[in-house]
Amino acid sequence: MRTHYCGQLRPEHIGQTVTLFGWVDRRRDHGGVIFVDLRDRTGIVQIVSDPERTPASHSFADQVRNEYVVKITGRVSQRPEASLNPKLPTGAVEIYADQLEILNGVRKPLPFQVSTIEPEPVREELRLRYRYLDLRRERMGHNLQLRHQVIKAIRRFLEDQEGFVEVETPVLTRSTPEGARDYLVPSRANPGEWFALPQSPQLFKQLLMVSGLDRYYQIARCFRDEDLRADRQPEFTQLDMEMSFMDQEEILALNEALMAHIFKIVTGQELPLPLPRLTYAEAMDRYGTDKPDTRYGLELVNVSDLVVDSGFKVFSAAVAAGGQVKVLPIPGGNDAISNVRIKPGGDLFKIAIGAGAKGLAYVRVRDGGSLDTIGAIKDNLSQAQKQGLLERTGATDGHLLLFGAGPTEVVNATLDRLRQALAAELNLIPADQCNLLWITEFPMFEWNADEERLEALHHPFTAPYPEDLAELKTARAQAYDLVFNGYELGGGSLRIYQPDVQQQVFAAIGLSPQEAHDKFGFLLEAFEYGTPPHGGIAYGLDRLVMLLAGEESIRDAIAFPKTQQARCLLTQAPSGVDDRQLAELHVASTYDPNANA
Repeated sequence: MRTHYCGQLRPEHIGQTVTLFGWVDRRRDHGGVIFVDLRDRTGIVQIVSDPERTPASHSFADQVRNEYVVKITGRVSQRPEASLNPKLPTGAVEIYADQLEILNGVRKPLPFQVSTIEPEPVREELRLRYRYLDLRRERMGHNLQLRHQVIKAIRRFLEDQEGFVEVETPVLTRSTPEGARDYLVPSRANPGEWFALPQSPQLFKQLLMVSGLDRYYQIARCFRDEDLRADRQPEFTQLDMEMSFMDQEEILALNEALMAHIFKIVTGQELPLPLPRLTYAEAMDRYGTDKPDTRYGLELVNVSDLVVDSGFKVFSAAVAAGGQVKVLPIPGGNDAISNVRIKPGGDLFKIAIGAGAKGLAYVRVRDGGSLDTIGAIKDNLSQAQKQGLLERTGATDGHLLLFGAGPTEVVNATLDRLRQALAAELNLIPADQCNLLWITEFPMFEWNADEERLEALHHPFTAPYPEDLAELKTARAQAYDLVFNGYELGGGSLRIYQPDVQQQVFAAIGLSPQEAHDKFGFLLEAFEYGTPPHGGIAYGLDRLVMLLAGEESIRDAIAFPKTQQARCLLTQAPSGVDDRQLAELHVASTYDPNANA
C-alpha cells in the first residue's frame, strides 16, 4: 500500500521505509548506480538503485524509461551535501529502492516530453490532442490543483461561514430569449420539441428564492453557443449565487469577503477591503470600457468642449453630430512610437480601424513644450485651444497624444484597445499585481440596431433604480460587475420581484404580455405567490483560475477544454452520429458539405 506521495517526503522522514507509486520523470545511469526521478501529482522525489546496496531493484531500474508506471519501496535517506537540490521541496532526501516493480510501460513514442525537470514548449494543438499527458506536466497539474483549492475555499466560506445551501438545477431546460445562442437537444419522448442546455441557472435560482431557500449557491455548468476567444469556452463553470432580503451594499460586502477569503487561502495575499468602485459612466469616461484594467494609468481625457468650434473639421463635426473627442496621453510616446505606426498601414492605425474608427489623429509635445511644434493638426487649433489641450491632458515634453473622434462608442472602443496594447508594449503593467473593483449603475438597456429595439444590457430580470422608473428607457440598473485586471470576473444584480415592474421591463424590450407569458409564464406565475426581494451574482470560475494562475488562456484552467473552433481534439467531438439515432429523434440534417464548394 502507498504510504506517502512523492512530494510529501522531507528530512523528518529519514530512516523510514516508504512505498511510493508514480511515473518515471527521467532516469540517469551514473556508472551503474541508477537515479530515477519519480513523479506523482504532488511532486518529484529522487530514487536511487545501487547494485551493491539495493541489488533486488537494480535490474528493474535498468529497464525503466520515461513515463513508465512504477511502485517503489525503500528507505528515506539524507542526500549527500554535493547533491542537495534546493529547487525541489524534496531536494534534501532520496530513497534507496529495496524493491522496484514496473506496473506498466510506454509502448509508443511520446508525442512530447512530459518531464517537469526539463520542460519544453509544445504547440497547443498537440497538448490538447494528448491532454492526459499534458495534465501530467507541472504547469497543468498546478493549475488543476489551484482550481481545486479555489472551489474548496468557496465551499467552506459560503457553507460554513455564511449559511449558503448548494442546490443543483436542471441541465435540460427550455430555450429562453435575451441571451447568447442556445445549445439545443432534441427530445425523443416528445417529438418535435427541444431542450436547451442552460446558459446560466438564472430562472431556477430566482425560483429558489420564491421557494424560501434564502441563500443558494452552485458550482454550475453552463453552455453558450457563441464565437470563442481566449477567455471563452462553449461549456464553462460558474459560481452561481442568489440571496434574499439583502440590499446591494450587503451583497457587495459579502462578495468582497468571499474574494478576500479566496485570495488569502489560495495565494496568501491580503486583499484590501472595501474594493474600489466606479459607476459605469465613470468607467466609460475614464477608460472607454466597463472592465478597465486599473493596474496602470493612461486614462482617457474628454476634450470635446475644447475643440467643438475648432478649425479641424474632424473634431468639430464629431462633436456637432453628438459624438466626442477624447485623448489618450502617452508619456514618453515621442521616443517610443514612430509616425509610421500611427499613419495608414501602421499597427496602431490598424487597431483604430479595427475598432471602427476612420483614422487616428495625433500630436506630439516637443522638447521645451513649444506650442508651435505641437503636431500635425497645430494649424487648425487656436492658441487657447492648444494651451487648454496641454493643461487638460497634463501633457509635458515628450508626450504623444492620440485622438479619438466620432460616435462615443467608437471613440471609447478605439482608445480602449490602444490603451491596452500600448500599456503592454511599454511595460506599464506591474507584474503580480491584482486590482479588483466594482462597476455599478449600468444602463438598463442598450439599442439593438439590427432589430431596431431596446434590449436588456444584462438580462430582463434586472431591477431598475426605483427613482428611475418614470423614465424606464434611460434608467440605471441595480447591477454590478466585479473586474479583475481588465477582465469581467463576475456580474449580478438585484432582481425584479414585483410583477408590474417586470411587465414594464418586458414592454420596454418589445415583449407583449402574451409573448412574455409564452416565454416566462412559469416565472411570472411564481411571482404571484409572495416573492421576496432578492439579488445575486455569478462568477466565471474558469476565468478566476486563469487569472490566479497567471495564464493567458482559459483553456489552461480547464482539464479538457475545447478549441476556438469548439472542438475537442482529444475525443474528436463533435462527430457524426448514426442515421438510426437521428430517426429516433425525428431529426434530419440539412447540411450539404458541397454547398459552398
